Amino acid sequence: MPISEYYLNLRKKIGSELIFNPSVAAIIRNRRGEILFQRPSLNSDIWSLPAGAIEIGETPAEAVVREVWEETGLKVSPTKVIGIFGGKDFRFTYPDGNQVEYIIVMFECTINSGNLEAVDGESAELQFFNVDSIPKLAIPYPREVFYPSSSERTLF
Repeated sequence: MPISEYYLNLRKKIGSELIFNPSVAAIIRNRRGEILFQRPSLNSDIWSLPAGAIEIGETPAEAVVREVWEETGLKVSPTKVIGIFGGKDFRFTYPDGNQVEYIIVMFECTINSGNLEAVDGESAELQFFNVDSIPKLAIPYPREVFYPSSSERTLF
């Protein structure tokens, strides 16, 4: 779903002003350890992790499962929190002028089932990349989050 009813109603009231946007992102690896990224537009070289807003009444874990399904067609299970990110470096202005400052809970997820395809049409391309060849990203995640770790991270 491109934008929820909640955010549509909020934008009607405040226009394109800067808002906090509680969100989730997923690190999903294939059997070769490559990470899944999605490109929203074939006309851009900017990629992102499967990610999106937490809806009213959702837990972050529920949101990441839903967002991954919508954007990739994969059913996943979140296995651990990799980090929580926010601040001025996590601001983004959409092509329509809407401004957000993301507060992102990043999860590592495992694939349970599904076929790699954009269910909601938000992903123009889905591709796994080796950690050493990650594409240009819209959000400046710390590089460390892309490397496998057997413990919780303390990147805040």
